[in-house]
Parts: sequence; C-alpha cells; structure tokens
Amino acid sequence: MQNGNEQQKFGKPLSDFSLRSLSGTTVTLSSRLEGKRGAVVVIWSSTCSHCIRYDKYFNSFEERYPDLSLTVVSARQGETLDSAKMAAAQRKLKFCIVHDPASEVARQWFTQQTPKAFLMDANRALLYRGAIDNYKFPEDPEYVAYLEPAIDQFLSGSAIMRQETSSYGCAIQSVYYTLPKAFTKGI
Repeated sequence: MQNGNEQQKFGKPLSDFSLRSLSGTTVTLSSRLEGKRGAVVVIWSSTCSHCIRYDKYFNSFEERYPDLSLTVVSARQGETLDSAKMAAAQRKLKFCIVHDPASEVARQWFTQQTPKAFLMDANRALLYRGAIDNYKFPEDPEYVAYLEPAIDQFLSGSAIMRQETSSYGCAIQSVYYTLPKAFTKGI
C-alpha cells in the first residue's frame, strides 16, 4: 500500500466523490461545499465505538460552524446502507451520512480506521487530517482537541498550526470481517 502522505498533500484538492445518502439521494463533496467556506469529512462507521462517542458533537456541528458543511462517510467493510440507516434512526443522528459500500473514498483518502477527519477549504484543498481529539472526554484535564483548533484557525484566516495528527479507531477492512463463520465460532 502506498503511503498516503506521499499522495495527499496539504493545500492540494482532495478527490471529489458521489455517494448515496441514507435518504437515497446522491451527494457529491462539491455539492456539500456550495455556499460554504469549507467542509469537514469524517470517514466513519456506525458500529465503531470511537465514532459513536462523537454522535452529539456531529449532531450540533453545523450549528456551531455554519460556514462549514459536515459529511460523514460510512465506509467500513460489510457495513450496509440499511445498518447505517438503523443506527442513525436509533441514535437520532441528524448529520449528513453517505454510504461508501466498497470503501472507495476511504481507500482514495488513505484511511484505514474510523473516525478520521479531513478539513478542507471551498476548493477541497486539504488543511487538516487526522483525529478529532486525543480520545479523552472534554472534562478530562488531559483532553486535547485537534480538529476544532484547526477549524478555528482556518475560519480566522490564520495558518493551521497542527495540520495532522494520528487517528485511532476501528479498522475499515480486516481479514476478520471476511473469515467464514465456521472459522470464527472457535475464536
């Protein structure tokens, strides 16, 4: 596998995509950027515990940042449109979720785990990539936000001080997801 850092450069446009939303409409990244200063795209899974803890954050994201759109890409191998719809209904998710059944966007954007956030300007130029925070809760004294400072710096016209952080989470693709059921019974 190629190193994403060699192929995906800060300041250069991320590839556009066209995917089905949970409501069945076709959504493109370009359309999500119309009339906005930029966007955040998160490679995500409805079953990843690391993603679930951001439900409230994502639900209120566009209220806090009206100049940005948020698009969440359901990209985990084997995750169906129906399972993403069920999770969204059960958890009352109201942010834009699109389904990437073949994990193509995740692969093109060199993403191997969920969640991984990408901040871009209106021309899809990559400004920040990586973790949302250090996986501590905001009330924890050791909590460090990564995405929000990048957003605030971008919206204020400042240089982004930390363009990249390592993300940590659930695998998008794993041999375990494709093992025959007879084999996994003994595990």
